[in-house]
Amino acid sequence: MLKNAFLMLLSLAIAIGGGGASVWYALKIQDGVGAIRIGQWTAFPDIGTPAADPYSKARVAREGVLALGRAEGLSFVAENDAAGDQLKRECSYRIEGGFPTARFWTLYAADQSLGVVETGKPRLAALQSYEVLRQADNSVVISVSHHPMPGNWLLTDGSGRMYFVLTFYDTPIASSTGLSDVSLPRIVKAGCDA
Repeated sequence: MLKNAFLMLLSLAIAIGGGGASVWYALKIQDGVGAIRIGQWTAFPDIGTPAADPYSKARVAREGVLALGRAEGLSFVAENDAAGDQLKRECSYRIEGGFPTARFWTLYAADQSLGVVETGKPRLAALQSYEVLRQADNSVVISVSHHPMPGNWLLTDGSGRMYFVLTFYDTPIASSTGLSDVSLPRIVKAGCDA
């Protein structure tokens, strides 16, 4: 009798623990259900629509974010550089290339909760489309570092994992047909502090 009760409790613990762990993992990964990937960038285009899958709805509820509707814009998150390495705050990066057509876009360095990285300085770890310098071919090169850099500089600070969040507002790429020919900027590691 005691053996059967123990086995039943063990089975329940494994089922509840395994189920909870699998849901946590599904909500944590950036390449989850409903995700699209363009280069190093991942987006969930249905996240702010009634057609969103249950995992996307749970991700929004857990993180407490205000999701953009499909007509409003689209957010992309990058957690790796072009070589596939995780982004780290103690490293310097170059974000280079063209940006898709949009009325406005923002780029910021984020921590694990996808909040803006605290720099401890008056300058935020964020840039927007109206303040960047463009190349002759309309592309943009952004240096990401905690050391001042010439041109477009995105300040970061601290150590540990980092993400980049690139949000396009009022853009045709938010529609399902607009994603077929989109190219996003590359993230290239420039070096790391020892």
